[in-house]
Amino acid sequence: MLKFKNSDKVIIISGQYKGRIGKIIKIFKNENRAYISSIFHKKKYIKNNKIIHGYKLIKYFKINISNISILDPKLKIRTRIGFKIINGKKFRICKKSKTILSNNKTKYVYT
Repeated sequence: MLKFKNSDKVIIISGQYKGRIGKIIKIFKNENRAYISSIFHKKKYIKNNKIIHGYKLIKYFKINISNISILDPKLKIRTRIGFKIINGKKFRICKKSKTILSNNKTKYVYT
């Protein structure tokens, strides 16, 4: 089970783009890879043609899940993710600040 979800804010922890922050666009569970917005992309411009109009094509590249870490919404630093069961529901929490993650918005603080 992956602890990341789409639209989570993440930080790159290794590689050429170390320290950059972005959001997860799509996760490939079988490959353990993900698309990160505004980090691994390439722009290609297609010329006008008789058949089609010119346009800009943006291609994203995949990054391995082991090279990213979740960004704590409260402390703005990288953290690990844990799980906590509260009132029979399972929530993802940040290990450092104990903030509950749900759709990348802070809801509660567990102490």
